[in-house]
Amino acid sequence: MKIAFVGKGGSGKTTLSALFTSYLAGTGNPVLAIDADINQHLAVGLGASEEEALALPTLGDHLPLIKDYLRGDNPRISSADAMIKTTPPGRGSRLLTPFGDNPIMAACFRDIGGVRLGVTGRFSEDDLGVACYHSKVGAAELLLNHLVDDTGEYVVMDMTAGADAFASGLFTRFDVTFLVCEPTVRSIGVYRQYSDYARDFGIRLAVVGNKVTEPDDVDFLREEVGTDLLCWLESSAHVRAAERGRPRPIEELETHNLDALRTMRSTIDATPRDWDRFQRQAVEFHLRNARSWGNARTGEDLAAQVDEEFAVPSIARQA
Repeated sequence: MKIAFVGKGGSGKTTLSALFTSYLAGTGNPVLAIDADINQHLAVGLGASEEEALALPTLGDHLPLIKDYLRGDNPRISSADAMIKTTPPGRGSRLLTPFGDNPIMAACFRDIGGVRLGVTGRFSEDDLGVACYHSKVGAAELLLNHLVDDTGEYVVMDMTAGADAFASGLFTRFDVTFLVCEPTVRSIGVYRQYSDYARDFGIRLAVVGNKVTEPDDVDFLREEVGTDLLCWLESSAHVRAAERGRPRPIEELETHNLDALRTMRSTIDATPRDWDRFQRQAVEFHLRNARSWGNARTGEDLAAQVDEEFAVPSIARQA
C-alpha cells in the first residue's frame, strides 16, 4: 500500500511520518520510505545522524538513470530524454517492486533504521532563484508511476507542506493520504484545501490530529473536520527525546499514541487498491503536463507515450 503524509508546515508531518514508518518496520513489515519534502528531515527522524542524512544519494541526482531504466524497450518513448515526470508505464516499460534488486534501488536507496529510504534531495545554492522544488520531486513521481507494491508491503512518502503537494499529479499516487492537523484555525484551513482536492479526485483522505494537549483540542478537531478525523496523537515525551538527539525504541511510545498508529495501519490495510484509477489518473496528468510544457520542452507530442491497452499485470492486481 502507498501512503502519503501531508499537512501545514510545522504541524508535525515529518515527525508523524517517521513515527509511523518506524512503527511499521518495528512490527516486521517491509517499508520503503521517500522524503519528498523541501525540508529533508525524514532520515534523521528514522535515526540517521545529520552527517549520514547529508551523505544519502538523491533521486534527483539519478534522474537520467531512473528514466533510462524505467523506459525499458517501450516503443512509444523515443528516448529517455523524452520522458517527463508524468510519463506513464506502457507495454515494454520496466515496473519496479519496492524491495527488488535493480539499478534504481541500488543507486538511490539506503537502509536507515530497518527502512529502505530514498530522498528527493535538498535545495542547493545553485537552485536558488532558478528552479522550483517540483523539479526534484519529479523523480519520485516518475518512480511511483512505475512502482508495483504487493500485499504486506508499505510505501510511505513525506510530502511537501501545504497546498504545494497538489502542484503535480503526485498526490493521486496513494491508497491513503494522512493529513496531519493541529487544533488550530490555520491547520484547519489547509485541511479544507486538501479535502476539496481529494474529493474531486477520489482520494482517500484521513485526518490525524497532532499536538493534542487537552479534551478541548479533540472537540475542536471534531467540530471542524467531522468524520474525517481518524485519530490523534497527544504531546509526547518520546518525540521530545528524539528531537534532543536521544531517540527511543518505537515500542516505548506512549500507549495512546501507539494506539493511534495501529488505527492508521488498520485503515490502510482495509482500503481496497484501485489499479485502474491509478493508471487513469497517471494518464490524465501526463496529458495535462504534455500540453502545458512537456511538448514544448521535448519537441514531441507526448500524448503518443500513452499506451491505451496497457494494464497493470494481473499479479499486481491481486495485491
